[in-house]
Amino acid sequence: MTPSSVTSAPLTRRGFLKSSSTAVGGIALANLAAERFALGASPGDTVKVALVGCGGRGSGAANQALSTSGSTKLVAMADAFKERLDGSLNNLKNAHKDKVQVPDECKFIGFDGYKKAIELADVVILATPPGFRPIHFEEAVRQGKHVFMEKPVAVDGPGVRRVIAAAEEAVKKNLKVGVGLQRHHQPVYLETMKRLHDGAIGDILSMRAYWNDAGVWVRSRAELAQKLGRPPTEMEYQMYNWYYFVWLSGDHICEQHIHNLDVIQWVKQGKPYDPTGKTPIVHPKRCIGMGGRQVRTGKENGEIFDHHAVQFEYPDGTYLFSECRHIQGAWASVSEHAVGTKGSCNIGGGTITGANSWRFRSEKSTDAYQQEHDDIFDAIRNDKPFNEAFYGAHSSMLSIMGRMATYSGKEVSWEDAYNSQLDVMPKTYAWDAPTPVNPDKDGFYPIAVPGKTVTF
Repeated sequence: MTPSSVTSAPLTRRGFLKSSSTAVGGIALANLAAERFALGASPGDTVKVALVGCGGRGSGAANQALSTSGSTKLVAMADAFKERLDGSLNNLKNAHKDKVQVPDECKFIGFDGYKKAIELADVVILATPPGFRPIHFEEAVRQGKHVFMEKPVAVDGPGVRRVIAAAEEAVKKNLKVGVGLQRHHQPVYLETMKRLHDGAIGDILSMRAYWNDAGVWVRSRAELAQKLGRPPTEMEYQMYNWYYFVWLSGDHICEQHIHNLDVIQWVKQGKPYDPTGKTPIVHPKRCIGMGGRQVRTGKENGEIFDHHAVQFEYPDGTYLFSECRHIQGAWASVSEHAVGTKGSCNIGGGTITGANSWRFRSEKSTDAYQQEHDDIFDAIRNDKPFNEAFYGAHSSMLSIMGRMATYSGKEVSWEDAYNSQLDVMPKTYAWDAPTPVNPDKDGFYPIAVPGKTVTF
């Protein structure tokens, strides 16, 4: 079933083929185009883009893709909710009138619409709730399409392994893959990281990472019922209020704090990442942590924690001290720091204090969100090696590992986390399908209890 006033039934693939007198020829041309773009497009070619997941971040990513140098065209869109797709389409048309060409038959609603949208494009933007990322990425690679996908790229160990396997296949097919960890494209981070890797603060002894702020939006069941004109199914509500369910967001330690954890992973890597995936990625050997729900405890807050604190131990004996919190009125910081034998560094702040004191300065202002799209589209047009899925997957695994430690209250090793068989995703996807977690008779969801909850 589909929500009556929020979504509508998608045009079926069979119906689309029947409605087009040039369908066979069109598909053949599409396949030829996909092969051409997989081998590297001419700078003058028009790159066709599909957007899967039409929320705020997806719409922003589509806007940035259409703002890259060269000819681009948005040709297809997919979302679970019709209202969200239509709103995104209208905004994108206003911003890019001539570049947005998405007729009704190329707007796909529901859980399987992504397959049809992917089929029509050269480059796919994947920006649904993160739990769907492994499924969508696999399909895009299977169809031979370049991909930009938002972070995190998975919410559990099985999902991370699927992404890495698909990333390896993408390398074989010469597909370019970007991940929305935009700090890798931000000049202050690039210059600071180069100095850290060159030894500006000596041997790094410890690191700190924070995403402490007031939190994000929340959507109530009553709001959705008003939109629908009826009580929503549990699947409808969890999809609508997706941030507050582990199978959809991974908890805010995954959905937001991954940015800071990824920066520390970059520090520990000691050099640029290998786009072929052949160079091993440095990761902690174990972690311990604590967390819970102290302030954000309503029914609409689902099952996730409002604070996490994790200590990650790396094989060389160094530690990462990690905090993320969603509590209004408390100390706020979104930042990353490192301490070494010759000084200390505020990484995002672009400052080094000590023997090699330095402050980042630039006369040019760079939008990192735009730059990450400029870079992947340049790689597509000029056939440059580009695959961020490997470090995206490992950074996602780091945040998942932290959640496993805070939920269970146990020490978690990298091997335990990475090889975990705990799959948090639903068995089937439909508006009336069972959800992985359900509320009790009073409308409250079960919450992880450290010392009792099993996470692997």
